[in-house]
Amino acid sequence: MRTRLSVVLSLILLAAGAAAPVAASTGTNTTTYSTSTTCSFPFTITDATGTQVTVPQDPQRVVTLNPSAAQIMWEIGGKSKVVGVSQYAAYLDGASSRTNISGSGNAYVDEEKVINLKPDLVLAPNTIPNSTVQKLRQANLTVYRYRAAASLTDIENQTRLTGKLTGECSGAQQTASHMQTQLETVHKAVNGSKRPRVLYTFFGYTAGNGTFINQIITAAGGDNVAADAGISGYKKISKETIINQNPQWIIRNDQQPTVPHNQAYNSTDAVKHGNVVVLNRNYISQPAPRVIQPITKLVKTLHPQAYAEANATQETSANASTTLAHTNTTQTATANASTSATSTSTTAQGTTSANTPGFGIGVAIIGLLSALAVIALRKDA
Repeated sequence: MRTRLSVVLSLILLAAGAAAPVAASTGTNTTTYSTSTTCSFPFTITDATGTQVTVPQDPQRVVTLNPSAAQIMWEIGGKSKVVGVSQYAAYLDGASSRTNISGSGNAYVDEEKVINLKPDLVLAPNTIPNSTVQKLRQANLTVYRYRAAASLTDIENQTRLTGKLTGECSGAQQTASHMQTQLETVHKAVNGSKRPRVLYTFFGYTAGNGTFINQIITAAGGDNVAADAGISGYKKISKETIINQNPQWIIRNDQQPTVPHNQAYNSTDAVKHGNVVVLNRNYISQPAPRVIQPITKLVKTLHPQAYAEANATQETSANASTTLAHTNTTQTATANASTSATSTSTTAQGTTSANTPGFGIGVAIIGLLSALAVIALRKDA
């Protein structure tokens, strides 16, 4: 049991501090999170170590030193470029066929394994020691070390940045946009809703303030009772705290899905009403795009009706925007065709007048549709 607990804690503590991006630099003092779907190389950016890292060309061999970085590569469509992953990334489809770059005990990076893979780029989340990054750089490898993620928005930005680093901008933008849309739906569902008391436990531990789990609970419209009890980080939770906080819902992960059978847990409203929800342990411990899955599952559980209504509104808005965009495109094409025909006719007559009915009406219609689109988007915001 002690060995098992050690492994679980190592996984959570190693993965919880995933990489948040810094803003991309293109050689100027302006730093922004780019939403471009087009990549360009060489790409230069300053990483968490203060080092200006330049990726000279689209990398074809990438090593990820942490499962969160690997998950991003899988999500943005770049997994075929990944030649090395850490041990705890094995849950990703096909990851077991990549070289395991973890060292003794599968907790540390074996620098020699990484060097022998001759990668074009190494992605090092903030959990990786600076000493490891320096050793890899001394071997003439290009290494980007991320900053720690501080929010769910950081994950979206991290995803976009990883796309720019690895030549997967289109997939990264799609992934980040999907995550953003899903989070907007979740926010609409929980906004103004009463937050039920929620407790996350695993092997006698819980997650309080300053943890990734706390962000997930809060985002999904729950009140983390461990944080309410003054717990910070991952700590043992006492039976007295469980009884006093009396959670209405208990979260478990899929490695230990069953709630302990003892007086403390049995006294809670959660156990009395069978309110237990099981979440994927990899997705709730790694700040990466798939975190949206446990958040969505949790909000559906805590606020089913509010989520259904928010989701229906989001889908209706998305369909309306698509229809409006299609109409706008059609009207633009019609207006262009009309303008072209008019231009041909006036050229034949030796005139250059643009004051024709078709041109004016076309612009008016396009302007009206654009205004309606703006109004619709404002209502959705």
